[in-house]
Amino acid sequence: MGAVDAIAGTAAPSLDALLSAQTLWRAGRAPATAAGGEPTGHSALDALLPQGGWPRRALTELLLPADGVGELSLLLPTLARMTQAGMVVAVVAPPYLPYAPAWQAAGVDLRRLEVIDADARNALWAFEQCLRSAACGAVLGWPVHADAQSLRRLQVAADTGDCLGFAFRDRRHAANPSPAALRLEHAGGAWHVRKCRGGNAPANAFPLHVGAAEAASSSPGSQQTLVGAASAASSCSLPCEGRGGLGRGAFGHRREPWTPPPSLPLPSQEPRQQFAAEAASTRASAPAKVAALAGLR
Repeated sequence: MGAVDAIAGTAAPSLDALLSAQTLWRAGRAPATAAGGEPTGHSALDALLPQGGWPRRALTELLLPADGVGELSLLLPTLARMTQAGMVVAVVAPPYLPYAPAWQAAGVDLRRLEVIDADARNALWAFEQCLRSAACGAVLGWPVHADAQSLRRLQVAADTGDCLGFAFRDRRHAANPSPAALRLEHAGGAWHVRKCRGGNAPANAFPLHVGAAEAASSSPGSQQTLVGAASAASSCSLPCEGRGGLGRGAFGHRREPWTPPPSLPLPSQEPRQQFAAEAASTRASAPAKVAALAGLR
């Protein structure tokens, strides 16, 4: 009885406290949300999102109709800024081989890029552990078979590790509820906000038309490289993300993993062999790489 009396005597939280904590939403009134998000690198998208950017300590879900719709072009400005600031970006079990020169041309510091190989059984585990490790600024994953409970664990892990999590999923999951703080769906050539923490989903869409040169423009002092990258991107010989251009050259086809085509000059003047070795060194199996990242804490 004493425990029951203690619970009964506990003061209920005030309405103002619930509204300020965004636990309760008042219908017909948009909540006031402080801009505290991570800038996306796209001013038009930042203006649409209630927090002014990617939600921090949270999972963002990108819903795709197919591989190659420009999903990495959406993220590359953020990833480049993070790696240049010394933060680690982990790419867990990507469906295609990352194309190192395109990542570097976009401004990503390859020394801070970790590519983790994992099979279907271990990919979800590795994704969660990287988010939870507090060693990464951002983690990219492709949770093909994730259910609602798995997504909840990813969201909690991102919050625990103070990390940006990006989950690439098929668009058919848009009809299912999700614990992700932000959900973006690519449809009709534009990105639509389906869910966002801290406010109502905006009705306007964000069209992203980024070529290889524009995606690489976040890297200062690389104008000559950009010209070569744009020229190479215009040809079908350039290894591109997925089957259509997922990030305009950031992922390669299933062919020679780290060898650039002759039409694309390297962003640096180092020999190709040295550059390929440096890029390939970022790949490791899931248990070994996750353990190494955990050691960075």
